[in-house]
Amino acid sequence: MLRLIYRFAVVWTVVGLVGGLAYREVTKLLEFTGRTQLAFVHTHALVWGTVFMFVLLALAVVLPGLTADRRMRWGLHLFNAGLVLTVGMLAFKGALQAMEVSWADHAALAGVSGLGHMTLTAALVLLLLAVGRSVRSAQARSEAGPAGRVEEPDSLVETR
Repeated sequence: MLRLIYRFAVVWTVVGLVGGLAYREVTKLLEFTGRTQLAFVHTHALVWGTVFMFVLLALAVVLPGLTADRRMRWGLHLFNAGLVLTVGMLAFKGALQAMEVSWADHAALAGVSGLGHMTLTAALVLLLLAVGRSVRSAQARSEAGPAGRVEEPDSLVETR
C-alpha cells in the first residue's frame, strides 16, 4: 500500500502541474481575463492530491497496522475518486467559463461538484477512523513498556 500511496502522490503532482499550465495557456489562447475555476485545479491537485498523499504516506510508515486497516484502503480509494470528480469538475467548468459558454454556471455543474466534495468528506471520515485506531494501538503498545515499545525504522533515523 505504501507504493500505491506514493504513486497517487506522483499522479496528483502531474495533474496539478498540468492544471496550472492549462490554466495559463487556455486563458491566454482564448484571451480570457475574467475569473475561472481553472485557477483552482492547480492548487486542489497539488495540496489535496500530492501533499495529502505524502501525509498519509508518512502516517502509514510511522503507524504500524494502518495499511492493514480496511477503512484506510477504502478511504484512500474513495478519497482519490472524490478528488478526481472535484478536480475534473473544476477543470470542466473552468474551461466552459474561459470559453464563455452560457451554461457554464448551471446548477447541475455545481451539483456534480458537490458530489465530489461529499465523497471527499466520506473518505476523510474513513481515514480519520483508521488513523485514530492506529494511534490508540500505538499508544497502548508504548504504555505496555519496553517489550511493547514501537521502534523507529532505521531508514528514518539519521545517525551522523
